[in-house]
Amino acid sequence: MAVVLPNALLTVYVLPHPWGRDANGVPVPPNPNARPDPRGTWPGAVTEQTDGAWSARLDPQAWPVQPGDTFSDETGRTWTITMARNHRVPGCSDADYVEAAATLNPPEVP
Repeated sequence: MAVVLPNALLTVYVLPHPWGRDANGVPVPPNPNARPDPRGTWPGAVTEQTDGAWSARLDPQAWPVQPGDTFSDETGRTWTITMARNHRVPGCSDADYVEAAATLNPPEVP
């Protein structure tokens, strides 16, 4: 098992889930211009991959997070989560983490 050490303080912003629905039953996303309240700020790790995507390790207290939720670091960069998975290590809660794939907002231009 590889250990990824924290390299940032990450603040997580979680949208209301599930989304409300309109009169036809279609999910209506929340206002994109209104950022949700922060869930918390914890040490985490953010790494840019060779293909330009980003990989993040969030504190397990951030769970649950879903695609569309965002997080930011202390420098002001923000990412939108595209995939999240909760990793629990039986008998060793110190090794628990939330794995997330994300895109940088706005994306970097090569």
